[in-house]
Amino acid sequence: MARSVERIEQDLAAMEEAIARLATDFHTTYSKYLAFLAQAVRQQLMLASYQVCTQGYPESFLSLSFNQRQQLQQSLRQLAKETQQELISAIENLNNSSQTTEEEEDEPELELTPESYPGETLLEQLSESLEKRVDSDTPPEPSPNLELTQTEPTEPTEPKHLLEWQEELEDAIAHILQTLSLQTNHLLQKMGIIPAQLPAKVLEAAAKAEASGEPTPGAANLLNLIVEAKNEEDSEDSTLTRIIAIHLRLSEIEFAEPTLTAARNQIRTLSAKTNKLHREYRKIQRERAVAQAEAAWRSSWYDD
Repeated sequence: MARSVERIEQDLAAMEEAIARLATDFHTTYSKYLAFLAQAVRQQLMLASYQVCTQGYPESFLSLSFNQRQQLQQSLRQLAKETQQELISAIENLNNSSQTTEEEEDEPELELTPESYPGETLLEQLSESLEKRVDSDTPPEPSPNLELTQTEPTEPTEPKHLLEWQEELEDAIAHILQTLSLQTNHLLQKMGIIPAQLPAKVLEAAAKAEASGEPTPGAANLLNLIVEAKNEEDSEDSTLTRIIAIHLRLSEIEFAEPTLTAARNQIRTLSAKTNKLHREYRKIQRERAVAQAEAAWRSSWYDD
């Protein structure tokens, strides 16, 4: 015998309470994870940059003056500090972005022009912030001390909302690491470490593509690239150049830090619970729809 709509609604309400608890657990776990990740990214970026300068291109690094070396190192530290803040603020930025989207959806429809467009997406904001870092030849000023930002998670109403929130957050993390890799490679090229003839598109591919090259043996977060440079005067004449570039990989950063590995395992456990709850929630939603349809049929049926 089919269950009543009221009993099904009670089960759905209980599941929504479980979703709220999972959202809180996700927020707490990701806040700790991002704090660990921010510190690990700084360490891994410095280590990878050290490898590029001392193992990949020692002659180029030695050709720099003492002041230029200090300038390069300070710029790398500043890039790392600003990325730390981006990672720590990722949850807050994502929640604010979601709230802004909801507010815009509640407003009456307006004809949007380039002048009236309300803003950029979260990833565009992150990219714009990071792309301002290496525009000057002078070393940047140190940033203020980093603080862990605590914000309340956006209240989800269904498991799919929580899964979507997690996916957007993971996308934001990946984008931050990709952009940091790209900006670091640009900085190293600007300072004369990475060869100047390397096209910008190749640097971008090195920062984004998982398969565009082989990891450097014995060094994490580096990529070996073979670049073909053609002679402008003779199209058939070309040379192959091996390029070592920064490619920050989340998997390698986590592998090097036990605290990150533990936090990632907790996230996987929460994801498994959410996926299971999502399947159960859809099943009960279907059951409710069937029960409501049966009740609607009975309410409108009459014998001739």
